[in-house]
Amino acid sequence: MKNISRIVLWVLGIAFVLLAAMSAARLFTYYTFKLPGTADGPLGRAFWLGFRYDARVVAIIGLLVLLLTLIPALDPFRNKRSLVFWKVFFFIVCLILSSFYIIDFLHYRYLNQRLNASALSFLEDAGISATMVWQTYPVLRLLLGIAVLTWAMARLIIWLYKVIGNARPGVSKRNLVLSWVACFLLLGLAVFGRAGQYPLRWSDAFNMGNDFYANIALNPLQSFFSSFKFRTSSYDLAKVRAAYPQVANYLGVTRPDSVQLNFTRDVAPDSVYNWKGNGQPNVVLVICESFSGYKSSMWGNPLNTTPYFAELCKQGIFFDNCFTPLIGTAKGVWATITGIPDVELVKTASRNPMMVDQHTIINDFKGYEKYYFLGGSTSWANIRGILTNNIQGLHLYEEDDYSVPKIDVWGISDKNLFLEADKVLKKEKHPFFAIIQTADNHRPYTIPEEDREAVGLMQFPKDSLTKYGFESNEELNAFRYTDYCFRKFVEAAKQSPYFQNTIFAFIGDHGIAGNAGPLFPKSWTDNGLSANHVPFLVYAPGKLDPQRIHAAASQVDVMPTLAGVANIPYTNTTLGRDLLARQAADSGQSNKAFIMDYNNKTLGVIRPPYYYNRKLQGKASVMAWAEIDRPQSGEAPASQDFEFWSTAFYETSRYMLLNNKKKGATK
Repeated sequence: MKNISRIVLWVLGIAFVLLAAMSAARLFTYYTFKLPGTADGPLGRAFWLGFRYDARVVAIIGLLVLLLTLIPALDPFRNKRSLVFWKVFFFIVCLILSSFYIIDFLHYRYLNQRLNASALSFLEDAGISATMVWQTYPVLRLLLGIAVLTWAMARLIIWLYKVIGNARPGVSKRNLVLSWVACFLLLGLAVFGRAGQYPLRWSDAFNMGNDFYANIALNPLQSFFSSFKFRTSSYDLAKVRAAYPQVANYLGVTRPDSVQLNFTRDVAPDSVYNWKGNGQPNVVLVICESFSGYKSSMWGNPLNTTPYFAELCKQGIFFDNCFTPLIGTAKGVWATITGIPDVELVKTASRNPMMVDQHTIINDFKGYEKYYFLGGSTSWANIRGILTNNIQGLHLYEEDDYSVPKIDVWGISDKNLFLEADKVLKKEKHPFFAIIQTADNHRPYTIPEEDREAVGLMQFPKDSLTKYGFESNEELNAFRYTDYCFRKFVEAAKQSPYFQNTIFAFIGDHGIAGNAGPLFPKSWTDNGLSANHVPFLVYAPGKLDPQRIHAAASQVDVMPTLAGVANIPYTNTTLGRDLLARQAADSGQSNKAFIMDYNNKTLGVIRPPYYYNRKLQGKASVMAWAEIDRPQSGEAPASQDFEFWSTAFYETSRYMLLNNKKKGATK
């Protein structure tokens, strides 16, 4: 130690402080978010990999300090005046680190994903995002926490400087150079991350085959900045063409053309489950916020959060194996309306001006009035653009169009949203296609005072909540409030003249990743399927024969399925298929559901009873059992076909996002 220069000792001391703080943060994150059974995972490997990620960030800071102190005026041990510069420097560094870690913690709590560049999309709706944060989190205490952490770490670093400066004399020039070079090489190795040909990559975390431990390993700064490389929107034409014959056959394209890449098919009413009523049926599609399958009652969750909706499912056509291609409300709305998975990796397709022009089957409901009801503002994620630009003659209702007050950042309550929509629809004299988008099953989990007694708020012990998929009683009661709102809507609709001639459909916009517990295969929790599995119900009592369908279904299938049921001829140009027509053709055995995790950069496909996913870059892949009702049996199939379809759906989706422009429609 006597032969090591003071600068090197200071840099090593700084590295120790920062690594200790980062390790403590990782430990805190692990104990805060671990689920039952997570102790069985690769904990030691996750923490060791996490330490290496942390060491990379710390080494970059150390190298910067090491290089700056080569400037004599910035060497604090030779020029004490430079201490002012270093105080400011480390205040900024510690402020950045503290802010990143606290924001990352909240991001993980919100989305079960570490902070990445996709979070920048929230800045495009800064006002709404800031209000949601203010109503959900103790912002002032968080700011105080950032200030305290920043002050404490910066103060400790300056204290180290004083201790080293007071206790150590300078060293010989030879030892100074040797120790400096050794430190530089050590920090350089830490930045590279491993002793080998290729550097440590953030994607290495997902080679563990467990999303929870992968996220525990990640460093938020590396995760954030590494994901910037995925910001561009494009597609690989060669890959689209290579997959085209199989994709066109799967979709039922009648005039395949691999040169022009024709995906168009003009579909006559093809469902054997057609509407049994008189005349043209109305359609009401409810896009349900955060409607996770494993949190609801249809699969037997003992906390019984959605008993009313579970009864509706027994009276309608219920697809119990339905998945959203991606998570996120904007992406869910996009996939439902257009039939294309929003595979944009950082932003959402709705925010991309090159993608705002889209064909949608809704316009094939000719002679129909079109309605969209949202309790808040459609300025969020530029949803207004995709709606008004593509749905002809749309009557759009937002928070300022209702006679009831807003309750939080998301606008009016879902109960009032349903009742306000009912007031409008009961006056409509023409057939209509109406979409109602809910929001209350979302932070800040507001339940209006006027509804609390009727809902009957419940309290469960923390261990019961965790076991059955909930983070808090507030979240659970918000889920129960959703069920209450469904009941109020259906009860009101039954008293309205349109009810007997209306097809009602409910689809979750996405789920929430979490503990799928004892009700689903362990792979659902380990591989994030709980974030994509949602209920899909088509409900028209007396007009559609009830049944529960277990074939794979996707959010992109909603529009063609509803058009089929409503006996509407339509033009389909995207990935959706009429699920009921497929049920009649082959019991849905050919159905596949594409899934992409844009945070963890994985592509996957559900082909019951297996779920396959692979890294967008690299060769790491997982083949997981995904059957709900029976244990795994037999050997897993070869992955080649699954790999083909995961790539085919991804590349075709990228192509369609930029090549699905509407050709015009008339009302």
